[in-house]
Amino acid sequence: MAATNSENSGNTLSRRQLMGWLSATGIGTAAFHRALTVQAASATEVTVEMVKQAEWVSGIELTDEQRDETATGLTRTLRDLEALRSYDVGYDTWPALKMHLLPGEQEAEARETTGEDQSNYRPQERPDNDEDLAFLPLRKQHDLLRRGEISATYLTEVYLKRLKQFNPLLKFVVNFTEEAAMEKAKLLDAPKSHRQRAFNPLTGIPYGAKDLMAYPGYPTTWGAPQFKDRVIDHKAYVLEKLDAHDAILVAKLSLGALAMGDRWYGGPTMNPWNVEQGASGSSAGSASATAAGCVGFSIGSETLGSIVSPSIRCGVTGLRPTFGRVSRDGCMALSWSMDKLGPICRSADDCGFVFQAIQGKGGDDPSVSDKPFDWPQMVSMKSLKVGYIEGQQTVDEREELQILKERGAKLVPIELPKSVPTWPLTTILFSEAASQFDPLTRAGVEEGLNSWPAIFRRGEYVPAVEYLRALRIRRRLQEEMRVLMNKIDFFVSSGGDELLITNMTGHPSIAMPSGFIEKGDNGETYEPQSIQFVGRLYDEVTILNAARAFQEETEYHLRRPPLVTN
Repeated sequence: MAATNSENSGNTLSRRQLMGWLSATGIGTAAFHRALTVQAASATEVTVEMVKQAEWVSGIELTDEQRDETATGLTRTLRDLEALRSYDVGYDTWPALKMHLLPGEQEAEARETTGEDQSNYRPQERPDNDEDLAFLPLRKQHDLLRRGEISATYLTEVYLKRLKQFNPLLKFVVNFTEEAAMEKAKLLDAPKSHRQRAFNPLTGIPYGAKDLMAYPGYPTTWGAPQFKDRVIDHKAYVLEKLDAHDAILVAKLSLGALAMGDRWYGGPTMNPWNVEQGASGSSAGSASATAAGCVGFSIGSETLGSIVSPSIRCGVTGLRPTFGRVSRDGCMALSWSMDKLGPICRSADDCGFVFQAIQGKGGDDPSVSDKPFDWPQMVSMKSLKVGYIEGQQTVDEREELQILKERGAKLVPIELPKSVPTWPLTTILFSEAASQFDPLTRAGVEEGLNSWPAIFRRGEYVPAVEYLRALRIRRRLQEEMRVLMNKIDFFVSSGGDELLITNMTGHPSIAMPSGFIEKGDNGETYEPQSIQFVGRLYDEVTILNAARAFQEETEYHLRRPPLVTN
């Protein structure tokens, strides 16, 4: 049986527990352990003196302020570790070192699908103004480009103009890639190019990429001042695939420093629906620029909410794919076992086209697997079992559930796993991030890195035993989600613990606007409301179809933020 927390009362560490923790971290000799334990056995927190005595094992000398900050953080960390220790993981549980299908896990069932019905998509007339053109769905922009009603050069100029117009207000551009973009657009418009190139849904569509993806000739800054001039002579595989599909990169978009929040060295990226509010993060620029109609689509990344959260805040549609669906080659790593790349667009249909282009194996990323995916595909909602979490609203009051029910879905009330200590599993993320950015910690680099330096320092003191324990408990969480998802096809969520749980288990999710609340005395700002559909592993096609069904019955995704510039 695994050790339990029977000796711990409240937040007080027993002598034996503290001795065990110190031994696991390799701090000091047995005599040192006894001396330190005597003074801390009855304490309710890690002290500054304890941190000072432990510094030699990590090889990092801290200032008095950093010791105080680290002591506070380690007190929280030890509480998380105690929560993990109290869970009986047994002797038969493997750690989740690789996010793969578990024994007995069902892959997404083969759905009965057909090619997209084109009857509802009549030829698009060229809009009267550039703003209407900028907000068109990708399918309609593709139609105009294919028929020669607009050129790739013209569309690129439209988006570059809008990026430059709204960037001073929203701060979503780290660096423009204008020279490469215009060169690519002119090449696509050349008569000879039309004869030699296959015209696909993204040909000639300008887009933006979160600036943790490398692109030769332009800085890749990770939102941190230490890297603002750093150029990586390598093209991220996801951008290589988009180049091959003839999409046009017009800008490297902002992310909170080292993928935290919406504040980067250029300032906070703002929400187009409320320009006094941050865009959330860390794919802040991707969501903000897409919502403002300044790119056709964008690519973001998520470790723990970085696609879903800014998509909710900015009122756009963001797809977080199954872990291992999109290669992370050439991208900043924050957590090797959690990071994911995905599209941020204005509609589920757009997300399907972009995901089709970027998914699949390639580059230097051993986690990627090849699974079938084609878009467009139609999946009927009839006979699908859709889980929902009961809340304050009844089923009849929830618009998304009524739409799915009218489409033939069977609604099934569910509960997410509760037996596993979920939030303490963030030990995994923080430990991996601390390892990745250990050189910054050892060099004492802190400027412009948001709250990361304190988290990195805490991570230096987490024993390997505790990290592996967290991975083993994560495996149990995966097993519980397997049992749940085998009963349903997908579930509807409005946030909460679902975000952490499904990022730990690797399930795909799509977030989309579901309404708006007017704010201010005169309704001058709006707060987008959102829902998410969470699917089975590798079953993005079903949640994309469900999201498209919702958006066909509503028009929330078509609304535009009331932006005004001087």
